[in-house]
Amino acid sequence: MFDTSGKWIYLDTVEDFDNGLSDLIEYWSSADPSITQALKDSALAHFKENLEGALLNWADNKAKCKKYTAIGTELAEFEEVIKLG
Repeated sequence: MFDTSGKWIYLDTVEDFDNGLSDLIEYWSSADPSITQALKDSALAHFKENLEGALLNWADNKAKCKKYTAIGTELAEFEEVIKLG
């Protein structure tokens, strides 16, 4: 999701997104004081944008679209947890 310099790495495959969602959850759960709320929000926004692009890219492939949709469902559940605190 992020390289060592903090730059966003675009995700390409279902596995990238699956691992990226796990990384995003760990990032949000981190107690590291250098990970500010703005960085967390940015990471979430980038992930969502990248996932939406993948869904559009694979809209004609039902199998891949279904996998990306499942990741989107997990992301929505994570966002709900964030909102609830």
